[in-house]
Amino acid sequence: MRILLTSDTHVPARAARLPEALLAAVDGADVVIHAGDWTDEATLDLLESRSRRLIAVHGNNDGPALRARLPEIARAELGGLRFAVVHETGPAAGREGRCAARFPDTDVLVFGHSHIPWDSTAPGGLRLLNPGSPTDRRRQPHHTYLTLTAVDGTLRDTVLHRLPARS
Repeated sequence: MRILLTSDTHVPARAARLPEALLAAVDGADVVIHAGDWTDEATLDLLESRSRRLIAVHGNNDGPALRARLPEIARAELGGLRFAVVHETGPAAGREGRCAARFPDTDVLVFGHSHIPWDSTAPGGLRLLNPGSPTDRRRQPHHTYLTLTAVDGTLRDTVLHRLPARS
């Protein structure tokens, strides 16, 4: 199962639209996961229409209309793994322990908020993944998203994709 992870799209404040390279990758994914901070419903509508399956949450910058359509936490079993999606996980220090305690029945936790790509494993095996942002890199060198494959209860081919600089 091919899975694409994205977060913190912030359209139209940080970009007029999603990058074409991201949309092309969406078209090839079995599942798209968005970890919040959409800021507009049009981007949600777009990803819903282009994704085979969309799993998504709202973030701290999402208003009432998005909060009405999206949960704070989403869960799904994909490729034999238990995924949870949430926007915020708190400070980087102590993140693995906090998240392992908060999501004890989860194999993979996808989160956003910081715009900083993250890939770590907590004691006990919880994998934590943050795809960064495809539109607002903040202090990071690149706009990013993640892809991975979930097969028979294992993650394979986890790749952080760098998007071309916007002109």
